[in-house]
Amino acid sequence: MRLDKFVADAAQLTRSAARGLIAKGRVTVNGQVCRKADCALKEGDSVCADGKPLACEEYVYIMLNKPAGVVSASTDGRDKTVVDLVGGAFPRRQLFPAGRLDKTSTGFVLLTDDGAFAHDILAPKRHVPKTYRVVLDTPLTNAMRVGFAAGVTLADGQTLAPAEVAPAGADPCVVRVTLHQGVYHQIKRMFGVLDAGVNQLHRTAIGGLALDEGLAPGAWRLITPEEKALIQAGGEG
Repeated sequence: MRLDKFVADAAQLTRSAARGLIAKGRVTVNGQVCRKADCALKEGDSVCADGKPLACEEYVYIMLNKPAGVVSASTDGRDKTVVDLVGGAFPRRQLFPAGRLDKTSTGFVLLTDDGAFAHDILAPKRHVPKTYRVVLDTPLTNAMRVGFAAGVTLADGQTLAPAEVAPAGADPCVVRVTLHQGVYHQIKRMFGVLDAGVNQLHRTAIGGLALDEGLAPGAWRLITPEEKALIQAGGEG
């Protein structure tokens, strides 16, 4: 790989900005200043910018705590998107949400530029479970538990995969729901069939990875390789 491309990818810079760093002698290769943007790097070469090591990650994986009013899309002509919340941190990445939350819903959204990974965790045969904290307008009933476990049949005749619903605390209107598939407005439609309305919906986990409680609404952070493995492990079996 050319040095300017490596620096641009690793430091999330434009190619011209990377060339500027190199021309100013701020980039070293194996400890030696290199001012040649077209320098061909070899496997194992050590590259630093301003003394800081650079590493070129093939893909990025981001945990975002989505606030209400933001749409789960890469771009939107009217509303702010989950990708907009990341701002200019990854200008050279084509980020997109791997799975969606309704505009009014909140919680864990996974952003990435790894299409194969997203397909893997969303594919019907291996769809990783997603967990939600849901506030209903009526207390949880046994009929809701039985209906979710059997697989709710929606008003349009579509029968969904079995899901789990359980109390999430002392308040009988607050429940924890775990889904194993992704259908448009699924939770709201499932409870609607069972004569309950959804007042709030917050995604708390994807696969085996829980939303970082330290992330304020709208905040985000990178997911570690170990955390990525937790997401994938959640869909095994």
